[in-house]
Amino acid sequence: MESQPNLQGKKVAALFTEGFEQIEFTDPKNALEAAGAIVHVISPKGGEVKGWDDTDWGDTFDSDLPLESANPDDYDALLLPGGVLNPDKLRLEPEAVSFVTSFFDNQKPVAAICHAPILLIEADVVQGKTMTSYPSIQTDLRNAGANWVDQTVVRDGNLVTSRNPDDIPAFNREMIQLFAEGVTA
Repeated sequence: MESQPNLQGKKVAALFTEGFEQIEFTDPKNALEAAGAIVHVISPKGGEVKGWDDTDWGDTFDSDLPLESANPDDYDALLLPGGVLNPDKLRLEPEAVSFVTSFFDNQKPVAAICHAPILLIEADVVQGKTMTSYPSIQTDLRNAGANWVDQTVVRDGNLVTSRNPDDIPAFNREMIQLFAEGVTA
């Protein structure tokens, strides 16, 4: 049996706002912490952030930092949960777009699931990337220059993407492997 990569000492930023798909944060966060990572919740306003649980509002989570106080240089990797509302709100926040862009500028690993790639489109980082997402945004990704494929999980350079909550086991596995490898040249 293969041993899981060790993320001891790695700091992961989880960026989201109201309406994030709860399981797309909680399951990856648990997997990251089980591998030894420290996960910080970053949201535009700080404070409490309400999740979305499949068809209705979910639980409330505390932010570790408001976005204006978060420095991407303090983190080794970025987790972007989906949900329909979450990335649509985040792409309207210039600080959120800038935060995401800095991870790509520094070749740091990023994991995005479901609708989260909407934020990657806004950050102008999908050109030439092979990736997947929730099917409803495939045209948006293609129009932004991505090669969209319908697969459980896709890894292209410093980016790993998945389609929906059903893909979380594969997403977690690839995310942890990518985050363990760190910065890509």
